[in-house]
Amino acid sequence: MSALERALAAWGATDIRMIKDRENVVHEVLVNGHPAALRLHRPGYQSADAIRSELDWMAALDAAGMSVPAPIPTLMGDMVADLGEGQIATMVSWVDGAPIGEGGVPLPGSKAEQVALYHKVGAEIAKLHNLTDALTLPTNFSRHRWDIPGLLGDNPFWGRFWECPALSDDDYALIQRARAVAHDRATVFLENGADFGLIHADALRENIFVHNGELTLIDFDDAGFGFRLYDLAVMMTQNEDEPAYEAIRTAALAGYRAHRALSQEAEDLLPLFIMIRRFASMGWAVPRYDPTGPEVVSYTRKAVTAARRVLGG
Repeated sequence: MSALERALAAWGATDIRMIKDRENVVHEVLVNGHPAALRLHRPGYQSADAIRSELDWMAALDAAGMSVPAPIPTLMGDMVADLGEGQIATMVSWVDGAPIGEGGVPLPGSKAEQVALYHKVGAEIAKLHNLTDALTLPTNFSRHRWDIPGLLGDNPFWGRFWECPALSDDDYALIQRARAVAHDRATVFLENGADFGLIHADALRENIFVHNGELTLIDFDDAGFGFRLYDLAVMMTQNEDEPAYEAIRTAALAGYRAHRALSQEAEDLLPLFIMIRRFASMGWAVPRYDPTGPEVVSYTRKAVTAARRVLGG
């Protein structure tokens, strides 16, 4: 019996189609007559305890009134199905609608529509942070950390990005200089009382669904404890090449500030945190693609460009 078949049996579900095969393999299924998303988690990325914690957070946000996928228990009442051989499966409620866009593809809509959309996205991220701060997390809650060591330390969560084989010697030196600058500036930011807590950490266009004008954040697989500014930086990485970038950025921050404080210091550090995300993504790409292939080259080029912007060269 395959992992998919074992997972379907655990929920008494019927497979409809595979809809995603990236970090996790995701299938649309029917359970109790309703559509749902079955996730076969990538072995070795998150522990069963960490996945349970992810689902605990999503369930709490759902109960607090935020539109997020809600966990669905197995027939035995467990939120996580251990399928053996390191394979873990979970199921969450189906989300109607479609992603607001796609990375590498121009953002649809007029400038006014893009600005209105990202004002909503900023507000939704603020809502996520506000509701999260009001929660009491279980004592055994376990997630990784997008803190300074997790982003810029000797062993970052997504890998030693400065060892990317696509970096030239000059670019390696540039990345190391920028990493040191980022480490110092992020440390001062933290010492000054940076907003820090549980974050989504992957609010890309593909992970923000819109349906009847309402937004839903999906895919909490990378969620962890980190700088709240990192959520805003991730959101903006796909918009840097948009003609309306400045207007989108202004709208997103205004939407956020309408519901949660954001200091001028944090706003000024947004380019730095975009660069930090570029570094993390470069580290993420290396073990997942051909190290000399076009994908890694693309991630590397974006990281180097961000470093040059931050260093002013």
